Amino acid sequence: MSLTEEQEELRAAVRVLLTRHEGAAAWRPLTEQIGVAGLAVPEEYGGSGYGAREVHVVMAELGRALSPVPFLGSAVLTVGALLASGDRAACKELLPGLAEGRTVGALAWAERGAWDPAAVSVEAVPGSGGTWRLTGAKEYVLDGAAADVLLVAARTGAGVSLFQVAVDDPRVRRAAGVTMDQTRPLATVVCDGAQGRLIGAEGDGERVLSHVRDMACTALAAEQVGAAERCLELTVAHARDRVQFGRPIGSFQAVKHRLADAYVLVESARSAALGAAFAAAAGTEGLSWAAAVAKSVCSEAFSAVAGEMIQLHGGIGITWEHPAHRYFKRAHGTGQLFGPPQHHRARLAAELGLGERCSRPASGQGCSSPEAD
Repeated sequence: MSLTEEQEELRAAVRVLLTRHEGAAAWRPLTEQIGVAGLAVPEEYGGSGYGAREVHVVMAELGRALSPVPFLGSAVLTVGALLASGDRAACKELLPGLAEGRTVGALAWAERGAWDPAAVSVEAVPGSGGTWRLTGAKEYVLDGAAADVLLVAARTGAGVSLFQVAVDDPRVRRAAGVTMDQTRPLATVVCDGAQGRLIGAEGDGERVLSHVRDMACTALAAEQVGAAERCLELTVAHARDRVQFGRPIGSFQAVKHRLADAYVLVESARSAALGAAFAAAAGTEGLSWAAAVAKSVCSEAFSAVAGEMIQLHGGIGITWEHPAHRYFKRAHGTGQLFGPPQHHRARLAAELGLGERCSRPASGQGCSSPEAD
């Protein structure tokens, strides 16, 4: 599996822009000059009509830069949910603004630390004029405090469903969360009888969210690989330049071994992330498996490589001025986002019919019960 020449050009263009524009200021040039917000949006709705492999490229570059732009929450989660819903009227109304980057979307989904679609408990009851009333709280909403378009998963009598809720509804409270990783804006969204518009078919939300979860894990795996690769690059450069006992520390055999192990982790994670991206682009039935493997493998690889970055940098690695702590925090946050590695190993085992007999099929570490994780 390899990327095309056009996709490599996309990678180079995104990297240049992220070098020129730091932080949230990069969103406007990324959307206006490259059109990243509309990569996965069909042309009929104002997008470029590309897919998961292009999203993979952008996410990897955003991960390298630890960029806080709202690509994952808006261009992946919100766009993905709208497209998966099959609601053409909602897509026609909302996707053009999202594709241009004029509006930012947020998908309010997780509750009580769980991203399992079956765990949705926010209640939606019929209101007047075909509207619905939503009551309950959502956690870990990516870019939820500043989003212009808010989609909320809630449970009706027919099952989990998807709703659009007006961000200016006085019965909606949005609060930015205090996160360890300050480069990833998360929010809490509380609905107290907020008015909602049904998106797609009532009761179809569990299917939509299951698909969005796979696409989200696939995209996040690419981000983790990009960030882990940058951690390794910075650590190798430090090992080459840092002199102790009259020689570069990278010349010591123990340091070489640790860097070699980190390289293997990055390349293994890259393969897993690419496998999921190609499965998502092809629309194969194996996407769910590939996404679970990628989320598990890439989460653990990024955490390990970020930890080695701090260890091999020594004292400077724990200072506020050095970026090592920011990569370590991003590694911890992404490891938990959309569910920790053991959750996805258990999910993969269940889908393969292994149940609790093997909760680690993706890690190559053998079988055990979930409690052992």
